[in-house]
Formats: sequence, structure tokens, C-alpha cells
Amino acid sequence: MESPQEIIRIKRDGGALSEAQIRRFVSGVVDGSFRDYQASALLMAIVLKGMSPEETGWLTEAMLRSGKVYRLAGLKRPKVDKHSTGGVGDKVSIVLAPLAASAGLCVPMMSGRGLGHTGGTLDKLESIPGFSVGLDEAAFEAQLGRIHQAMIGQSEDIVPADRILYALRDVTGTVESIPLISASIMSKKLAEGIDALVLDVKCGSGAFMKTEPEARALAESLVGIARRTGRRASALITRMESPLGLAVGNALEVLECIDCLKGGGPEDLMEVTYALTAEMLRLGGLVEKAAEALPLLREKIASGAALAAFRELVEAQGGDPAVIDDPSGFPQARLRRELKAEAGGQVTALDALAVGAAVHGLGAGRSRTDESVDPAVGVVLAKKPGDAVQAGELLCTVHANDEARLEQACDRLRAAYRIGPKAPPSAPLIIDTLDDS
Repeated sequence: MESPQEIIRIKRDGGALSEAQIRRFVSGVVDGSFRDYQASALLMAIVLKGMSPEETGWLTEAMLRSGKVYRLAGLKRPKVDKHSTGGVGDKVSIVLAPLAASAGLCVPMMSGRGLGHTGGTLDKLESIPGFSVGLDEAAFEAQLGRIHQAMIGQSEDIVPADRILYALRDVTGTVESIPLISASIMSKKLAEGIDALVLDVKCGSGAFMKTEPEARALAESLVGIARRTGRRASALITRMESPLGLAVGNALEVLECIDCLKGGGPEDLMEVTYALTAEMLRLGGLVEKAAEALPLLREKIASGAALAAFRELVEAQGGDPAVIDDPSGFPQARLRRELKAEAGGQVTALDALAVGAAVHGLGAGRSRTDESVDPAVGVVLAKKPGDAVQAGELLCTVHANDEARLEQACDRLRAAYRIGPKAPPSAPLIIDTLDDS
């Protein structure tokens, strides 16, 4: 059996790993024979040297087989999930899951925690008092049968290799790699027992894929892996130059989701949510074309059916549903600071990466795997690109629990805003769709 050092050297020197070597790496990560520092070295070599589609497929399969795979055979509704590659202010899943369930799908969603400058769905959900993301297989399947949705984290026995590698990538600068991202996403999604998957591949300064070609390559990789395993899949490439919605930070984002489910919410957030959910209904066979689903989805929001489904989700997973009607039940930051414009004009840009870094610095994200997050901190934007602003007018409100971190976040946010004489040219939020045909 080859040593970790030998496998690391092969990839370090630009060689291709065999299926057996990749299985050795993945099994070693789980049983501890591949130490964290050795796994980190191989991850960095993969980031720098890449992987072929065959290597990526073998890595996905090895990670998938490192733990239990759910079957969910007793569920009658189409089982369709959605995954985002991560962005600043991307809280779509929290609106989408109850919306899709109210429209006739079963949504078995296994989500992640914050990664780098992007927030994690699990951290956001846990800002709801009492909400538990730790359901075992029996509870997961029972809840799906009862309310047709569940939002959980990885249990100890689901893709344990990814749980370990995901945490290492977050703190070793090895996030931005198409093979690693593809294997991480697809191993978890295939373990859910889904029939189909819709992917939201983010593109821009606030995404891991900075350019459209990079985002397209990732989308093609993900859809290709799904196709090889017999699942239907499609990917939307969506823009992430500025934050999605207005709230960035765990509890603040959940509050914005509740507003969306009540019929409010920012237009950009709802545009992406509707597009992804409509595509889920298409892949699930409930409509022939995604556009046909939009009137149904808007009706589920207007009628309160989607909000009722969210209330069911919160109650089913131990959360306090009272916060849906009374936001004072959410964690509250001790300090608030209004950041105002120093000059008038048009907001020409708002750097999503800088906003994400500011909120991460407030304590909403992790710098080490063992760190906890502060659910209360974050920023609520009052102005975004294309908005007119006058000198002294509010740009955003910062929520913090530490004075020094507050000052640092304000400095970053001031630098993130660009104000000029002309509005920026309009650009579509949804760049393209790659379907499974």
C-alpha cells in the first residue's frame, strides 16, 4: 500500500492519481492514516495541479462510499434538492425548501456550514432558537414523509470523508478547486437518495468561481457527475458581484427569508429563488417547462402556503415558531452602527467579497474548525448598485458585539462601496442555464 507521502508527491509533480490511490487517500482521511497535515498537503497539490474528470469522478465515488447512503425508497413525491456553490447573502435555500414542498416536491436537503467568506445554511438555521439540524436517518425519512422537507447537516455516518475535508479546506486556503468542490457537493447530494438536483453556480467577486468560464466549467463538472450516476440535474449560473438580498449574517438572513415567505423580500433574492424552484419542479416532472411553474410558485407565496410550510419545518426540527411573527426572539447584537454616504451620486459597485469579509470579521464565520459563530452579527444593506444616494444618506447598518470588530467592519464596508456620477450598466442576474439534455 502506497504511503501518503508517495501519493502527495505524484500530485505535487502534476501526475494523475489512480482510482486505487484516490480510494487510499479517502479511506486514510477517515481512519486517520492520512494525517490532517498530509491531507492538507494533498488538497493544496490538487488545487495547484488539478484533476482530470476521471479522477474527480473517482474522488466523488470514494467519498460517497466512505459512509452510509440514504435510499428513501418509501417516499412517493419526486425527491429533488438544490445546492448553491456559495455566495455572500445567499439564503435562497431557506425560502426555497418550504416553497418547493408547498408546490408538490419532496426536498431532502443536506446543507453545510460557513466556508471562507460565505455563510452556511446550517449556521443560519441554528440562529432560530431550538432549531436542530441533527436528524438521524429514521427521523429524516419520517419527516420527509410527513411534511415533505428536511434541512439537515451531515451525520457522522454520511460521507465522513467530506466532513473532514470540508473543514480542512475552510482553514487551509484550498476551497477554490473545481474537482474538490465537485466531489464535495456531489458526494453529499448523491448520499441523500435524491432523484434530481438543481445547482446554483455563483460567478463573481463574492463567489469561489470569479469568472464566467470558471463557473461554467464547475457547472459542467457537476451536471456531468450527476448524469453519470443516473440522476437528472441542471445548473443555473448566477451573478455574485454584490450580495444577494440586503441582509448578510446568520439571524439577519433568516429574518429576510421570513419576509420573503410573507410576500416581501428583495427582488433579486426572489428572482433567483423562483428560477431555481421552478427548475426543481421541471426536473421533478411536475411541469414540462420551468416557466410554467412560476405562477404556481407566486401563488404559494401569496396564499401563505409557503410560509405555513416553513412554520412546519421549524416546528418539526425543534425550533421556536414564535420568532416567525416576533423577530425579537432572534439573537440580537449589542452594538449597531449606521454607515452613511460621504458623497452623493449613484452606487456603481458593492464588492461582495469585501462585504463577506467584513461580516466574517464580525464573528459570523470561522477562521478555525473549532470556532463557533456569532448568530447576531452582520450587516443590513440600505443601498446596492444602481441606487441613487445623497451625501449623509444611510448605506448600511452594521450589527456587532465587539467595538474593535465593529470599527474594522465599518472600514471594510466603506471601501466596498463605490459611488460615482452614473449608474452601472444593467446585467442579468441569471447568466445561463445548463440543463441535463
